[in-house]
Amino acid sequence: MHIPKVLLVNDDPASLYALESLLLDAADQHLYELITASSGKEALRHVLLQEFAVILLDVSMPNMDGFETAEAIHSHPRSAGTPIIFITAHYADEMNRLKAYQKGAADYLFTPVIPQILQAKVAVFVEMAAKNLQLRIKSDELARLNQDLRVQRLQDLERINAELELEIKERKQAEQRAHDLSTRDALTNLLNRRALIQQLEHAVATCDRSGVGFALLFLDLDKFKQINDNYGHEAGDELLRQVAARLSAAVRVADIVARLGGDEFVVLIEGKSASSNAARVGRKIEQACALPFDIGSHRLKTAASIGIALYPEDGANAQALMKNADTAMYHAKQNTAAPVQFFHEQLNVREREREQWTLDLRKALAANQLELRYQPQVDLRSGRVIAAEALLTWRHPVHGPLEAAQFLPQVQERTLLDRIDAWVIAQGCSQASLWQSLSGSAHGVQGPPLCIWLNLATPQLHADLLHALLPAMRKHGLTPGSMGIELNEKLLLGPTEPLAQLLMQLQSAGVRTALDDFGSARSSLAACKRWQLNALKIDRSFVHGIGNDEGGTDIVAAVVHLAKALSMRVIALGVETRLQMEVLQELGCHLCQGDLFYPPLTASGLLEQTSDINFNLNSPTLLSNEE
Repeated sequence: MHIPKVLLVNDDPASLYALESLLLDAADQHLYELITASSGKEALRHVLLQEFAVILLDVSMPNMDGFETAEAIHSHPRSAGTPIIFITAHYADEMNRLKAYQKGAADYLFTPVIPQILQAKVAVFVEMAAKNLQLRIKSDELARLNQDLRVQRLQDLERINAELELEIKERKQAEQRAHDLSTRDALTNLLNRRALIQQLEHAVATCDRSGVGFALLFLDLDKFKQINDNYGHEAGDELLRQVAARLSAAVRVADIVARLGGDEFVVLIEGKSASSNAARVGRKIEQACALPFDIGSHRLKTAASIGIALYPEDGANAQALMKNADTAMYHAKQNTAAPVQFFHEQLNVREREREQWTLDLRKALAANQLELRYQPQVDLRSGRVIAAEALLTWRHPVHGPLEAAQFLPQVQERTLLDRIDAWVIAQGCSQASLWQSLSGSAHGVQGPPLCIWLNLATPQLHADLLHALLPAMRKHGLTPGSMGIELNEKLLLGPTEPLAQLLMQLQSAGVRTALDDFGSARSSLAACKRWQLNALKIDRSFVHGIGNDEGGTDIVAAVVHLAKALSMRVIALGVETRLQMEVLQELGCHLCQGDLFYPPLTASGLLEQTSDINFNLNSPTLLSNEE
C-alpha cells in the first residue's frame, strides 16, 4: 500500500533526532513514511528519486542553506509544487522569513517547535497528499479499464464463469462433507475436533491415492487468557465467535475450518499448490485477526500465530501432521516478526532443547543454584552509590555461570517464570533491607532510600506482580522508593486500561519504574510519557558510541535532553571509560552503571564494596578499571 512520504532535513544530529522523535508515532502507525537527510545535497537526492507530501527544511546549513535547497527543489518540474516548511532558531529575523515565503515556503517555524503544532501542520499536508495519491490511482485504473473495454469484459465474464463453476463444485463438496460429518462446535458452529480428525484422515487417504498433497494451518490467539481474565468469559466467547467468522471469510468455500477448543483453530487446505495457497491464506488470516474486535463497549486487539504443516512432507499420518503444525505455531508465537511459520525438523530439536532447559531450571530453583548479582549505580553529581540493578545468574553445574539472557528466552512455561519472579522479588527485597540498614547505621545517611532495581522473567506485566512485590516490601519494612521494576517494550504491551491500572498501583505503592535499554529496540518516548515512568536507561550501545565520528555523543545528548523534558531520571548503562563518564557528566546524565565503577557483585560483595557509599569520581582506580 502506498503512503505519503515526509522529508526531514537538518544538519545537526541532535536536532534531527529530536524532530524525528516528534513524528515517529504517526510514522509507526503508517500514516506516512518519514525520511531524514543531514544536508541540502542529500535532500536533493531524495527529491529526485521520490515524491514528498511535505519537506521540513532547516534554514541554517553549511555549503547549501535551506533557501538554496528550496530553490533547487522547486526548480525541478516534479517537485515544483512540493510544500516546504522552514525551521529556524532565529526568532527576530523577519528578512529571512520574507525570503522564505519568496522561495515558496508553505510555513515558517521557530525552534523549539511546539510538538502539537508541528504534528498538525504535517498532518494537513499528508492528508492532502494521500487524497491526491488516491485520486491518481483511481484515474490510472480508469484509464487502464478504458484501453480495451470489450476484451476486458469478455475476459471478466469468462473468469467469473469459471470461478462460479468451480465455486459451485466446491460448495457442493463442502456441503456434502458437512452433511456427512454433521458435528459442529456449539460456540462457533465450526467443525469440532472429532469432525476435523475424520476429515484429516479422509484427506490423507485421498492424497495417498492421487499424490496431491494438502496443508494444515494450526492457529492460536495471542493474549486470549488476558482478555478472558480482564473482560470476562462472555467477552472471550464473543471474541471466539468473531474470530471464527473472520476465518470463514478468509478461506475458500472448499477449505475446512475447525475449532479444537479454547482459542485453537485449524484450517485444512486441499488441492494443487497447497503450499503456496497455505501461505497466502495464512497471511490473509493473520491480517484479518490483527484488526480490532468490537465487543460490547470495548475495542480489543489480539493477533494470530499460525503454524503450517504439509502432507506428506511433514508427517506420515493425521496425528503427526497435527502435532507438527502445532510445533510450527509455537515457533511463530515466539517470533512476533514472522507470525506465520512453516514446520521443519529443526523446530522439533529446538522444542526438545526448550523442554530440557525448563526441566534443568526447575531443578536449579529447587537446588538453590540461582543467585542475584548487583551492579551499583553511581550519582554523577555527588559520587554516591544510590541504587543497584539486580542481575539473575544461574550457577549451572555444566555450563558454569549463565546470565539471564542466556537461559530465560529458552523457557516458555508461565508457572516456572512466575516462580522465578517471586524468588527474585523475595531476594531483592531482603537485600534492599539489609543494604539500607547497614549503610544507614554506618554513616547516618539521610534522604532518599537506596534502591534495588529488578528485572522480570515473565514476558508481560500482570496482577500477580502486585501480589508478590507489595507483601514482600511490607514484610521487610521497605520505604517508598526502595524497589524499582525495569520494563522493556514487551512488558509494556497489552490492553491499555489494565496496564495503566497496574502501573498506577505500582507507582502509588512507591515502586519506581524505568524503561530499560532505551534505543535497543527503537523504544518510543511516547510510551514513557503515556505511562509516566520514573527513569530511562540508555542502552550500552549508545554509551559505547560516545566520542566516535558517527554522531554517538550527539545521539546520547538528544536522548538525555528528551528524557529530561519528560521529567525522567537518566541512567547510562555499560560505562567503561573515563571519557564516557565525563561526557555523561557534562550532558547532565544523573546516574551511571558499568565496570568503570563496579562489576556485578555478589550480595556480600555489594555490602562490602559499597560500604563507603561516597564514590570518588576522580579516583585513580578508575584509570585501572579502564585498563
